[in-house]
Amino acid sequence: MAKPIMARATAVWLVDNTTLTFKQIADFVDMHELEVQGIADGDVATGVKGFDPIANNQLDPEEIKKGEEDPAYKMKLKFYAAAVGEEKRRGPRYTPLSKRQDRPASILWLVKFHPELSDGQISKLVGTTKPTIQAIRDRTHWNISNIQPIDPVALGLCKQTELDLAVQKANAKKLAEGEAMSDDERRKLVSTEQSLSMEAEPKIPTAISGLETFTLSDDSEPEAEEDLPDADSFFNLPNDTDEAKD
Repeated sequence: MAKPIMARATAVWLVDNTTLTFKQIADFVDMHELEVQGIADGDVATGVKGFDPIANNQLDPEEIKKGEEDPAYKMKLKFYAAAVGEEKRRGPRYTPLSKRQDRPASILWLVKFHPELSDGQISKLVGTTKPTIQAIRDRTHWNISNIQPIDPVALGLCKQTELDLAVQKANAKKLAEGEAMSDDERRKLVSTEQSLSMEAEPKIPTAISGLETFTLSDDSEPEAEEDLPDADSFFNLPNDTDEAKD
């Protein structure tokens, strides 16, 4: 569902100027009902100035009237050209303050385990800047000695699907440019779920590596069975006491 621009400010205006229910306002601005209730109680959006959706051509007055008369009615957003594309994220991903200290660890993890990713891709995944990424790549970051690589998915900085997509794009670009990829890099072209479900490739133990190609020449003949020692003879060897008696 499309939501109006400045959704929170619009919710503030609707709370202050209409008798719509919290549920109706929440559905219209795509927020949680408790958040709208928090706006009404003054606990949420403190200091936010209301944004009139009628004056800004986002809501028809008749919609508000229908909603006030029927609590079950869901108001419809009026088409507003300026709101098209408002949902698209511009620039680096926003990272909450509580998780910003985890970004260097996630950058180090991406640089270490996914060197095919560009600085721009890493920047979008974890919401950081290219100078910070470069500093970690060059190990010139001020705190590099204390940074431990941690998966950004585990830290909640990005989704696994987003990471998989970025890796696939990077590998596809690398393949298009004609660069050789290792087996591990080729496995990254599939999603994590597919990779985990794939059977492990059989590997030959190092101790017998090379023996699988050994073949007998045309002129060579296998040893005759009579020339081979009998296995039982190894268990019937004379002991020292028998030799002493002789």
